[in-house]
Amino acid sequence: EDQLSPMPGTFYSAPTPEDEPFISLGDVVKKGQVLCIIEAMKIMNEIESDYDGIVTEIKIDNGNPVEYNQILFMINPA
Repeated sequence: EDQLSPMPGTFYSAPTPEDEPFISLGDVVKKGQVLCIIEAMKIMNEIESDYDGIVTEIKIDNGNPVEYNQILFMINPA
């Protein structure tokens, strides 16, 4: 399943530059688990998974801009 960005902004894979990413390729995730942060208008928005499954693709790099409905991750059912 495609995990889409709910808003335009800047993509961050971890809570701070010093922290590990929220998720990595191959991780098993649950619906509602935080996947990343999107900064929009100086507000840090935690983006939660819409699905249970395995992260099979990460389609954006840390710090890059994202658009509304841009694919962020591919999550296949476990």
